[in-house]
Amino acid sequence: MIACLVPNIQKAGAVQTAARAAAILHRLGVEVLLAQQPGETCCVQYARSLPRQEAFAAADWLITVGGDGTILHAAKHSLAYNKPILGVNLGRTGFLATCELDELEQKLSLLAQGQYTLDQRMLLDVCAKTDPPWRHTALNDTVLYKSDMLHTIDFSVYCDGILVNRSRGDGVIVATPTGSTAYSLSAGGPILDAAVQGIVVTPICAHSLQRPPMVFSASRRLTIQLDTADRQAVYISSDGAEQRLLPHGCEIEIAQAQQCVRLISFHPADQFQAIDQKLKGR
Repeated sequence: MIACLVPNIQKAGAVQTAARAAAILHRLGVEVLLAQQPGETCCVQYARSLPRQEAFAAADWLITVGGDGTILHAAKHSLAYNKPILGVNLGRTGFLATCELDELEQKLSLLAQGQYTLDQRMLLDVCAKTDPPWRHTALNDTVLYKSDMLHTIDFSVYCDGILVNRSRGDGVIVATPTGSTAYSLSAGGPILDAAVQGIVVTPICAHSLQRPPMVFSASRRLTIQLDTADRQAVYISSDGAEQRLLPHGCEIEIAQAQQCVRLISFHPADQFQAIDQKLKGR
């Protein structure tokens, strides 16, 4: 078996933790690769460095070392290879990670023995009708937001071509079940079981008491229409990256992606354990 380490070298302790993981995996008889991005010079004992795409293609598992952002980044760049991802948490919350530092040896041993399950996490295909079109795939969410905190934006939400909501506020979050515990939750959205196939639409600071979050079937196709008369600059971002300025009146189409991301889990209720232990501030 081959494991590919994907450390966030900008995060304190990531290289040292990757080196510890490589030593454990080597002892367990697992070949270890280290994914290198252009310009990186990171070296880890017991790990063979390869360009990121070559390492992703050769590996049986991807092991990220960092926070949730590291998992999101690896998921985006590994979609073509459909490799399972195990997150080792060095972040403040690490909600998507299922391995804490003090569990590293135990969880890697279970991984090497094949004693794990795979959580299939749905993705969103997002297309903003700009010139050229802005297309992205989101594991957590896509967010439309304004550039000026002193003004609001107006937008409409359509489901399969039918108007379901007109809203004014600071923006809107369209989240997967995975992303329901991220920005959407902070904005008042519901928590969805990650096994549910659904799309959460959560207004950000809506200027109305009658604009609650809504949950749609993943089979629906959503469209967000920006108001043509609104002069406020509006941006779009998916999974906290790739920001793009949108033209007035722009349409954004969002639907479930055909692909999914597979996260390595060691207990069927890992998501709810993370909610209990990490989101409640214990």
